[in-house]
Amino acid sequence: MPEALTVIVPLFNEEENLKRVEKELSEYIKIAHVPTQVLFVNDGSSDNSQFIIEEICNANPDFKFISFKKNCGLSAAIKAGFDHVETSLTGYIDSDLQTDPMDFNLLLDQLDGYDLITGYRNNRKDSFVKNASSTIANGIRRTFTNDGMDDTGCPLKIIRTDYAKRIPMFRGLHRFLPAMILLQHGKIKQVPIKHFPRMAGTAHFGVWNRLFGPLMDCFAYVWMKNKYINYNIAKKG
Repeated sequence: MPEALTVIVPLFNEEENLKRVEKELSEYIKIAHVPTQVLFVNDGSSDNSQFIIEEICNANPDFKFISFKKNCGLSAAIKAGFDHVETSLTGYIDSDLQTDPMDFNLLLDQLDGYDLITGYRNNRKDSFVKNASSTIANGIRRTFTNDGMDDTGCPLKIIRTDYAKRIPMFRGLHRFLPAMILLQHGKIKQVPIKHFPRMAGTAHFGVWNRLFGPLMDCFAYVWMKNKYINYNIAKKG
């Protein structure tokens, strides 16, 4: 199968950002190194997001959407995206566009021999509290997972779809995607990318989500690692 990319865009109440998402991802599709399409996953938004999404998808054949009946959280939205992707590669970007879609090409250029490439925000444009809590959370996570990644929360990733579909997601596991690829004996790599301040809308994660929540999730990951089933089929008849 020729390489092709579906970019998952999970979102919740992002009506102020969606037209910008349309513009920037449309521009990226024109210069993407592989054929690319976009999949919005509307996580039960209560604002005007769904109406705008449908307008965008009706006007752009490369844009599709799925919409939840109610808000289920970021991990559920990413999991739904994984379940519905049909291309060989799955990308992920946040709808706030604090990362640049053009940097997907940087990740694609490093993909050969790897099963997940994640961005690394080495010059983050966030508040001191947000940066500090994320740094501490990443350090705790590395201690538990030994994944060697500096910034697993970076919302710019490309994963080989067959690996993505085998990830048994639970709430909070979006922070452990590189570690879950390692459990499948896949290869992972991080690449420095650009980062920008949020231009519109409101962040949906506070200190609890970035620090205390991930600490609790680490214990869930360790339990899953000890119970994880991994097999390879030698023959079928």
